[in-house]
Amino acid sequence: MESQVEAGIAPRLRELLEQLPDAALPISYRQAAEALGLSPPRTIQRVAQALETLMREDVAADRPMIAALVVSRRGDLPRQGFFDLAVALGRFPADPAEHEAAYRQELERVMALRT
Repeated sequence: MESQVEAGIAPRLRELLEQLPDAALPISYRQAAEALGLSPPRTIQRVAQALETLMREDVAADRPMIAALVVSRRGDLPRQGFFDLAVALGRFPADPAEHEAAYRQELERVMALRT
């Protein structure tokens, strides 16, 4: 269950992601936490929970998932939780072999909407 703290982080995170220049994207979970001024403990977990909130909002509004702009620093993909929720929300196929391609498409859709 999301706490009020995470609910408060989600709108700030959306605003941050909307305002960053294209050249700065995607950003890592840690960069997002630092930009939001989050302090330990659980900074990355709190960012992840806020991203899940944004994913639910975007899917409900039939928008590309802005959460695609945040990736793991251990690569250029989001963490597994992003994929699990994208599947649960019906946005991504269930087959994990298709997840990277689905993510790349989602990222393109998000970037195309930026002005």
